[in-house]
Amino acid sequence: MAKKSAVNRNNRVKRLVKQFADKRETLKAIAVDESLPLEERFDARLKLAELPRNSSAVRIRNRCEITGRPRAYYRKLKMSRISLRDLGSAGHIPGLVKSSW
Repeated sequence: MAKKSAVNRNNRVKRLVKQFADKRETLKAIAVDESLPLEERFDARLKLAELPRNSSAVRIRNRCEITGRPRAYYRKLKMSRISLRDLGSAGHIPGLVKSSW
């Protein structure tokens, strides 16, 4: 089980990303648009830099939904390999057969 503080921090980052997503997207579009004047694009970059760092989507860490483990994460299942093995052994995941030899 991961530290609760790490899981809570990641949830806080997810909330900030969702909150600032629209504003960030419009500012990025303005900053990249070559047809706009240089000063306007530069102002958009400055406003983008003033937003909280944790409002950027790249700061979200993929974590297991069950244990909060950050490593060995399967995106499709949203869980770590350890949780997948435990649930597979218990027969809770349809179609998954854990092999052992």
